Amino acid sequence: MAGNEPAKDTRPGADREADERRLIEAAQRDPARFADLYERYFELVYAYIARRLRDRNEAEDVTAEVFHKALRSLPRFKWTGAPFAAWLFRISANMIADRAQRAARERNVGSDDDVPETRLSQSQQADLEQSERSAALFRQVEQLAEDQRRVVIMRFAEEKSIREIAGVLERSEGAVKQLQFRALAKLRENFTTDDIEKKKINE
Repeated sequence: MAGNEPAKDTRPGADREADERRLIEAAQRDPARFADLYERYFELVYAYIARRLRDRNEAEDVTAEVFHKALRSLPRFKWTGAPFAAWLFRISANMIADRAQRAARERNVGSDDDVPETRLSQSQQADLEQSERSAALFRQVEQLAEDQRRVVIMRFAEEKSIREIAGVLERSEGAVKQLQFRALAKLRENFTTDDIEKKKINE
């Protein structure tokens, strides 16, 4: 447009970013709309938590707590352009660390001095750093083509096998591997994928 209005953002994923912001602002105006955010991010948050806790029931409990806290804190959330998932991951990391601290105190039968506060603090920091890396990666994933994005999310967030993904997408395993290969090649252009490539991607 003419005048001082900024040029339209034509980056891949810009529409999704704008849609994300609309969902957040709608939920801030009407808490009932938070259900849209819950549906959109539940699987990502659950997968993030489940990889760290391993116990399914505990992962489900923490996931529920994360979304309850997110709903309570949403009025104070300020849009910065970073993925909403980064905020949810940070809440998740804090809750996991808090649980670890509580569990350590419950196990401790001696004095409070025996609680490994320094080690827990380091663990919390590691979780926070991991959440930031995950959020940055998911932002790049959002810019992939639809089929590639679905493969990456199912493979690395949901930790499905190539065979399982092929069944969901109704594609051959070879086709899924090709989609995964192209997606990782695209991600390499903008993001370091060392952590992803350490996984067995050809199973």
